[in-house]
Amino acid sequence: MKFIGSQLAYYLGDKDFKKNSKLLLKYLILLGIVIVIYSVLFHFIMASEGQNHSWITGFYWTLTVMSTLGFGDITFASDLGRFFSIVVLLSGIVMLMIVLPFAFIRHFYIPLLESKKKNKVLRQVPAGTKNHILICAYDVIARDLTERLEQENTPYFVIENDLEKAMKMHDDNVPVLLGELDDQGTFILGNIEDAKMVLINRDDFLNTKIILTIRELAPTVPIVAIATLIESVDVQQLSGADHVLPVKKWLGEQLANRVNTQHAESHAIGQYEDLLIAELPIYNTPFVSQRIREMDLRQRFGVSIVGIWERGRLQPIAGIETLTQESILVVIGHKKQLQNIDELFHDYEVNPHPVLLIGAGRVGLAAAKSLHKNGVLVNVVDKDPEVCKKVTPFCNKVFLGDASDYQLLKSAGILDAPSVLLSTHDDTMNIYLASYCRQLNNDVRIVSRISEARNVDIIQKAGANFVLSYSTLGSEAVLSISKGQELTVLGEGFTLFIIPIPKSLEGKTLAASNIGAKTGLSVIAIKENSKVMTLLSSETILPHGAEIVMLGNVEMKHKFNKIYVKGN
Repeated sequence: MKFIGSQLAYYLGDKDFKKNSKLLLKYLILLGIVIVIYSVLFHFIMASEGQNHSWITGFYWTLTVMSTLGFGDITFASDLGRFFSIVVLLSGIVMLMIVLPFAFIRHFYIPLLESKKKNKVLRQVPAGTKNHILICAYDVIARDLTERLEQENTPYFVIENDLEKAMKMHDDNVPVLLGELDDQGTFILGNIEDAKMVLINRDDFLNTKIILTIRELAPTVPIVAIATLIESVDVQQLSGADHVLPVKKWLGEQLANRVNTQHAESHAIGQYEDLLIAELPIYNTPFVSQRIREMDLRQRFGVSIVGIWERGRLQPIAGIETLTQESILVVIGHKKQLQNIDELFHDYEVNPHPVLLIGAGRVGLAAAKSLHKNGVLVNVVDKDPEVCKKVTPFCNKVFLGDASDYQLLKSAGILDAPSVLLSTHDDTMNIYLASYCRQLNNDVRIVSRISEARNVDIIQKAGANFVLSYSTLGSEAVLSISKGQELTVLGEGFTLFIIPIPKSLEGKTLAASNIGAKTGLSVIAIKENSKVMTLLSSETILPHGAEIVMLGNVEMKHKFNKIYVKGN
């Protein structure tokens, strides 16, 4: 009864239903008139044959003939009566057997199903929902972010104003709220006052409108906005956003930090307390062909090696790995310690040729600016004259044309370049170019952007040494803000975890815990109360009630939970 009531309430207030109901009602009235006319004619013809019947009998005969039941208990004797029976029968087939079912399905049953589908999508978060995250669009960043939120059991809802998209998301088991993004009522129904955070990730103009709408309702709720244009960052901040993330600019800068240029030196990619997390390329250094345990970086400089990049994949450290020209170490240490390592490499041979940048849109332009700022020569290839015009002040040479043209790439320096940075906005094109550049120069370091994280494995197989997706960078940034942490971008799927020390590990040394060997996670610090211990050794004790800070991917974390946490 409750369902029927809700359906009727929907119908009574729905304009399409009112239109459909009028059409269906008109047809039913027409059908009734036809039945009455046939019943009257039945009496006249029967009277002409000398038969007398009641009005109820007339309606009875009309309905049995029109519905093709034809019991045969009442029949005409004349040809006129039989001809009339044929007309009634044929019109009944059309009106009752064909038109009426169609009209019923078209004007009642289909709207009923549509109403049922529409009512599946939530208009309001469940009662008692708190500390949830509201997301204003289900884009590539949101898809990556929601996967991570589900892994951490953080409640979230995506707000969608398009009914068809909302129903599809509901069918895909995405928690979705149907509502207009510039309507305060939508956010009231989303319990905005008790939300942990709001992610606003529409276009820059709509973002500003949404921010102003939310700020009027909830002055203190944290708002994180994604900015496409760098010029809109200030506008959205002044409108009330707590954090505005120019993700495309950051992506270009992150990619620029990963190319091989000039001297080998560390590139800081994150920070935890007083520790810097950095990448250290060893291209053309004495460390090539050495094993990691032979480097003695901890004894000589006090830094720890927590991972190694090999052909696009971050590998845990066992100590027996032999380093190659493509190896890039992930190290942790204090700023002064990293500077001491950098000074060690300044006298070694470097590749003096320009870095090749293919694709100079927003991401490529940010990368070119970053490299130019660091004194790195860059040759740019792009087929858009306007884009080339914008990037010209920040590069060595600009080559206008298609990057798949061998002669153009050769002129741009692909055969001698130390690194190629692929920053087109098309994943398929980047995959193609990674494979093509790898065939042309087997020694070049290929750094590439990607939009969808699902394409990372493919482009790594194509030959890319380092890949970072727009979705990963954006989701990592939002997640770091929600946790109150510094943004640390190691690469696809790798992040920093802070986990309470399980009871099974309390009192054990790091060496006895065997965390690295069993899970691949790298322990970088131990946090006890407000004190953080970053200078760790194999004899460091894991204390009761403390937290352990580790680097790795989600799979490694699951393995850690399975081995050390399960059953505690």
